Amino acid sequence: MLTYMGRRIATLDDVDVENKRVLVRVDVNSPVNPHTGELLDVSRIVEHSTTIKELVKRNAAVVVISHQGRPLDQDFVSLSSHAQVLSNILGVNVNFVDDVIGPEARRAIERLEPGGILMLDNTRLLAEDTVEAPPEVHSRSFLVSKLAPFFSYFVNDAFATCHRSQASIVGFPLRLPSVAGRVLERELRALNKIIELGEKPKIFVLGGAKLDDTVKVVKHVVESGIADEVLTTGLVAVLFLLAKGVRVPKEVEAKVLSKVSREFFNEARELVARFRSVKIPIDFIVEDKGVLSVSHASTLKGTPKDIGPSTIEYYSNKLSKAKVIVMRGPAGVIEDPRFRVGTDSLVKAALESSAYTVFGGGHFIATVSRLPEELRSKVGHVSTAGGALLYFLAGEKLPGLEALARSNEIFKIAI
Repeated sequence: MLTYMGRRIATLDDVDVENKRVLVRVDVNSPVNPHTGELLDVSRIVEHSTTIKELVKRNAAVVVISHQGRPLDQDFVSLSSHAQVLSNILGVNVNFVDDVIGPEARRAIERLEPGGILMLDNTRLLAEDTVEAPPEVHSRSFLVSKLAPFFSYFVNDAFATCHRSQASIVGFPLRLPSVAGRVLERELRALNKIIELGEKPKIFVLGGAKLDDTVKVVKHVVESGIADEVLTTGLVAVLFLLAKGVRVPKEVEAKVLSKVSREFFNEARELVARFRSVKIPIDFIVEDKGVLSVSHASTLKGTPKDIGPSTIEYYSNKLSKAKVIVMRGPAGVIEDPRFRVGTDSLVKAALESSAYTVFGGGHFIATVSRLPEELRSKVGHVSTAGGALLYFLAGEKLPGLEALARSNEIFKIAI
């Protein structure tokens, strides 16, 4: 049974899709070369192909929708390349139409036979799919009103966008029986497991640069008792260092304060004062005028680029005793191979433990790939979600999941 905050969500196991038209919302939003339009990473398309392949095997007529980029940004492009990549992955023809709700799109949907696949163009060509609004409002949108009558079911496979209350995510579940696709199902089961597993200690390793959101996560997991300890890394660690009152170089302080609101800086100060379970690095690898060195956290000199050797040893020892480990965000500037040691070491320590491990962020895919097979096989789950994962870990409601639960209650799909 798949649940979200105590409410049932239906899955593909609960519906008969044979000879039915099924609308599938995926998230194949991918980095794009601004000069050539080439997709630079197709890992999300590979992920979602499993859901699409299953629906085709079950003889459904499958129509795929997704967004790509934001209007006026360089990666705001057509989904024609995505359709071609999906065709190559599946080994079958994926029809593409450069239309979303117009006559050409509707005719293509009507002509689609069971076992066929059609991809419509970028949903953000419609302004409606860039606006946050309640599901009731979006259920009356042009996108939903024009497309819903053609389908028997809506499948949301886009966990990564479930923190958005946008038309293509929350509008269809009020008009159609709606279920979770396999990617969304895997994400939700893995995250539920973090909370439901009774084994302790549960350790969260939180880094990266999304400071406001990460402070919310720290607050939720320590106050609720979900986490026994939070090990901070990356800019998150420097934020908590500042919150503790430690002086850092002015340019480092300015960078951190530019990325955090006053509200969440004050929240970090309160958390570090109240909870001994929130840990800050002992040392950092710093760069100062092109020279690398190890600097103690209490007397930080230079720009921190990675956690230092004493911190790696201290954190790794804690991870070795954990039963549940959640890692979100890199420990250093991993774009530069010189500053991957911290992240690589903590991932290795997590996988060498007996813990159930969840890694959040696409960069962990590359990190894990550098490890021996015997360690790679111990990965519990790697989430490619960004904002949605942080919202979930912060205990906030995800509109996309709320809409699926509500659809099940309306249409009585899974009792």
